[in-house]
Amino acid sequence: MWLKRLTLLAVLLACGVVALGAYTRLQDAGLGCPDWPGCYGKLVVPQSEHAISAANEAFPHRPLESHKAWPEMIHRYFASSLGLVIFAILFMCIRERKKNSRVPIKLPIALCILVVFQGLLGMWTVTLSLFPTVVMAHLLGGFTTLCLLFLLAVRVRLPKPPHALTLSPDQLDPAPSPLLKWALAGIVILGLQIALGGWTAANYAATVCNELPLCQTGWQQHINVTQAFQLWGHGVDDYEHGPHLGPDAKITIHVSHRIGAMITSAYLTGLFLFLLLSPQIRSKTKKAAGYGLGLLLLQVLLGISNVIFGLPLLVAVAHNGVAALLMMSLILVSVHLFRSGRPI
Repeated sequence: MWLKRLTLLAVLLACGVVALGAYTRLQDAGLGCPDWPGCYGKLVVPQSEHAISAANEAFPHRPLESHKAWPEMIHRYFASSLGLVIFAILFMCIRERKKNSRVPIKLPIALCILVVFQGLLGMWTVTLSLFPTVVMAHLLGGFTTLCLLFLLAVRVRLPKPPHALTLSPDQLDPAPSPLLKWALAGIVILGLQIALGGWTAANYAATVCNELPLCQTGWQQHINVTQAFQLWGHGVDDYEHGPHLGPDAKITIHVSHRIGAMITSAYLTGLFLFLLLSPQIRSKTKKAAGYGLGLLLLQVLLGISNVIFGLPLLVAVAHNGVAALLMMSLILVSVHLFRSGRPI
């Protein structure tokens, strides 16, 4: 019982971390605290006049801006709490596994390793002054942590299958659904699209195209793939506001994200509709596919709204959050398809 509660708490915390990370990034608050893990040498944002003066003296190149420092520190508080909960989950899984061999252990261990690496990426994000490759890796690590926690939460809640000897031959089919590979392909495609979105945000390319469907007229003359997807060797010390890239590279990144969005939307729409309309698909799988289709529609609308209204902060944060929910719906579909031929 406590394991189920902890995994649910971890999923909720991870959702908060992803949303706060997006908010911090979109508020240009990634360097709101120029040191790590504290903020101007403190565990809380300096507030008194004396503390603010001391902070500005210690970091003259980056004076304190409280409206940027607080989102960064709140994000760190949530991330640290999530890390503690994940280690508690591992401890509980080790304890419960002595009583029940079905309790997962590899997934909690992987999550602990991942959350430690996420902490390092968070540190490098600050110490390397928002180096785009590290920023994108940190974003993907956050999404991966959330998705693995969601998978763990689903697994610990799955009903225990009855003993095989109590089943008739027509009930016992160990093979997963043949549609599973298409759902897994959807996860890969959506993951690549999320990576493109992270690369767009990390390189401050989200607002360079303000027309639909791809970009303003003449964008074809501004394609520079080599510069747009250069992961290393930019030769600058501070990557805030994207000084390392020219307009052509940013247009290329943005257009790539939009093309990716079209491909992802087309594939997932076809997958979800096929699952919903197929008579042999179980109701639980159809329900998960229905959630996915609704989230996909919402995600497309949010993406269009970002372009029309010039990237409003709350809409952009929601765009990140719905991407995470969409990935979770695909994971749920995949779990049901994996178990569709198994006794439940």
